[in-house]
Amino acid sequence: MRADIVALARSWLGTPYHHQASLKGVGCDCLGLVRGVYAEAFGRPAEAPPPYSRDWAEASGVETMLEAAARHLTRVNTADARPGDVLVFRLRPGAAAKHSAILTAPDRMIHAVEGAPVCEICLSPWWRRRIAAAFRFPEPV
Repeated sequence: MRADIVALARSWLGTPYHHQASLKGVGCDCLGLVRGVYAEAFGRPAEAPPPYSRDWAEASGVETMLEAAARHLTRVNTADARPGDVLVFRLRPGAAAKHSAILTAPDRMIHAVEGAPVCEICLSPWWRRRIAAAFRFPEPV
């Protein structure tokens, strides 16, 4: 299953960034990437998020992304994250978690970030310090 998730995530590489979108090859944001991989892996979409602004986490202070991830994925200790798992990040200390990526190797991840297409990057110390939680896709039914 892990290899399948990584392969699905890599099939999104090059997809342009588009806020609130989740369409491979057309556009997605970080949440849309995870939602798209989930839909491909399980043949059904995860819940559709309500419309959100780029600053939604700062405005509400609610851990919306962590709560939604916990409804569809299994939380694991961040030290136990493996390729195929989802990482959720806090971009600033004390801020709500609002960025996500899919781990592809112990030191690599795929994510979508404004201004760039979906890409695979190094899970650098900068990113590691910002991991708020890790989640595992459920086993197929």
